[in-house]
Amino acid sequence: MNKESSIRAPGFLSGNRKSKSGPADQKRPRRPKWIVVIAIGVAFAMCGAVAQAGQSKVYRIGAIHQGGPIRAVVEGLRDGLKQAGLEEGKHFVLDTRDTKGDLKAVEEAAQNFERDKVNLIYAVTTSVTTAVKNVTSKSPIVFAVGSDPVASGLVQSFGRPGGRLTGVQYSVTDLTGKRLEILKEMLPKLSRVIIIYNPNNRVSVEAAALARQAGKLLRVQLIERQAASVEELRQRVGALKAKEADAYFYTTDAIVTSQAQFVVDTAASKKLPTMFSEQSLVVMGGLASYGQNFHETGRLSAKYVQKIMTGAQPGDLRVEVVDKFELVINLKTAKQIGLTIPPNLLARAEKVIR
Repeated sequence: MNKESSIRAPGFLSGNRKSKSGPADQKRPRRPKWIVVIAIGVAFAMCGAVAQAGQSKVYRIGAIHQGGPIRAVVEGLRDGLKQAGLEEGKHFVLDTRDTKGDLKAVEEAAQNFERDKVNLIYAVTTSVTTAVKNVTSKSPIVFAVGSDPVASGLVQSFGRPGGRLTGVQYSVTDLTGKRLEILKEMLPKLSRVIIIYNPNNRVSVEAAALARQAGKLLRVQLIERQAASVEELRQRVGALKAKEADAYFYTTDAIVTSQAQFVVDTAASKKLPTMFSEQSLVVMGGLASYGQNFHETGRLSAKYVQKIMTGAQPGDLRVEVVDKFELVINLKTAKQIGLTIPPNLLARAEKVIR
């Protein structure tokens, strides 16, 4: 009995389900249409929520520079972010302010960026970075500066910047003596050079002092002109006399850099050789430069922006010093002003514009 029950029980239960449900091929009752509609709507809503959660945050970067060839630094930053796989408009928005050598405009731009709650401010040159730091209190700042950021009070140390600033230092001020030495080699009879700088810019004043020291060693006299604004600079440059000096020698100054094309064109019209710190000014028509590549400096600083975008703190990111220098000579300009460049100097140049 027990054995028979155990054999038949499955069939018996199966027969009961058939009797309640009807034939095996009978269709199941349809769900009401409103249930289907709601289910589809919930599914779409859930998919949308998942997609939104997985979407990258669009990071807002406010960039401030003083114009002229400095623009190349910001373009380098853009290219560096692109090389890191970050798409402009999708992963970040780069809002740029060209302040054209006006530090008041720098302060205004920085205050506006912080009020608008950008995620990060990118500042180019020491004077711009100092102004941005002084008028903001919350925004992380990544910089590209041409002088020692520790001596400038921007960071506590290279290894542990502390605070909310970090970035890249490219050498401009430090190479002042070397640039004058190369200019002397290019022009063996060099005895007088003219420099123009902002007396209110601490870095510019330091660069002028370094040029004086180098001038004494090389027996080159410095003719100094001061300009505290773009207007004054253009007046000083416009007043240059052809026989006043043997060459124009650039010392670190953001106002001069912002008006680089005007300086280059005016010097060329007076057949005055020029020595700069960055190769883009040689492309503009300057005679020579010795220093770093602005575009490359911006590209290198992109990694700091990327790290902060992913949660790193500026104060924990070591400041990097760019140590690759390039000598660039423009033979077209040399020919125009009637100058012959020594062959050994041409052989040492990384780039020659013909």
